[in-house]
Amino acid sequence: MKQWAWQPISVGVTTALVGFTSSFAVVLAGLRAVGASPEQATSGLVALCLLMGFGTIWLTLRHRTPLMLVWSTPGAAILVSAGATEGGWAAAVGAFIITGLLFALTALIPWLGKIIASIPAQLAQAMLAGVLLNLCLQPVIAFASIPYTVGPVVLLWIVMSRFVPRWATPAAFVLAIGLAFVDMASRGESLIASLPTISITTPTFTVAAFMGISIPLYVVTMASQNVPGVAIMASHGYKVPWKESLLITGAGTMLGAPAGGYTINLAAITAALSASAEAHPDPEKRWIAANTAGWGYLVLAALSPVLVSLAASAPPGLIEAVAGLALFGTLISALAAAVSEKSQLVAITVTFLVAASPIVLMGIGPSFWSLVAGLAIWLLFSWKPRKHPVV
Repeated sequence: MKQWAWQPISVGVTTALVGFTSSFAVVLAGLRAVGASPEQATSGLVALCLLMGFGTIWLTLRHRTPLMLVWSTPGAAILVSAGATEGGWAAAVGAFIITGLLFALTALIPWLGKIIASIPAQLAQAMLAGVLLNLCLQPVIAFASIPYTVGPVVLLWIVMSRFVPRWATPAAFVLAIGLAFVDMASRGESLIASLPTISITTPTFTVAAFMGISIPLYVVTMASQNVPGVAIMASHGYKVPWKESLLITGAGTMLGAPAGGYTINLAAITAALSASAEAHPDPEKRWIAANTAGWGYLVLAALSPVLVSLAASAPPGLIEAVAGLALFGTLISALAAAVSEKSQLVAITVTFLVAASPIVLMGIGPSFWSLVAGLAIWLLFSWKPRKHPVV
């Protein structure tokens, strides 16, 4: 009994640590890519952890089910691909608000959800794979420039992936942070970290940011986080309050956006940790694991400034390499899902290539244009001329 009493708590702590450390570097890279200063990126991490923590605590207490809210790791990759947009960081913040509004509208307007569902899943996955490609190349690029620093991190990740895959990225992250600390100490520098603070940015709204950030961020988050999250919970016997969850994540995203919180959403992969028998033999008590994870995110919010300071002091390319390693599994899944429709390989390949390219047209990045190109080709290859009856 004692073991079972502590089991969901230990699983909850593990879930928070794995979720945070396995994608912290990706989120930081995404915020910086769209124009956030180090202070604004730190504020974004703090805001996200607070929203994830309080949202998870509320849902678990209200429904007594292991519902979890997390940040969108694929969404952070979209931010890296989008890069700086017209209007800078303020325009990116405006795009985050629009994304949250789209989540809320999806809960309130059924046809909006139907439009998203009508986008072929293979195209959304091809877009995601293209976005991830450049990020997943970073370990290779970094190894070529700083092999003695990146090499041990990559080696540890490979070994851990073979034997304890859940901890592969967290272990690589911890080693990278340790190496960054050693490198900083060797230069005679000291760690400077402030208390957690929130930096508010007044948003601006531009068409380029809406097209290049809001739409891809919304589509990828729905396709790779919210919808799979519902399916994973259902596979463990839990029903997700879909409308309420989208309203909470939409409102939470809009609330956190001025502080840099680009999006919160239903957990997918980490949801399986707290919803499985590993959390507790009794399904009615597994909510405790998710609730504990929520409290864990509040603690991690307090530690975010220290981690950002260490990441900023790391040798160039090290944190980017960890981000690439963190997304390796997601890239594999996206590629596998993308090529599942054999009759549309041309559309899928074009989507992948455009998303992986550095093109910027009319101030809009490649993620949006990859969907446009892919959908056009998909419809062309799906069109069949109407046969006229022979008279």
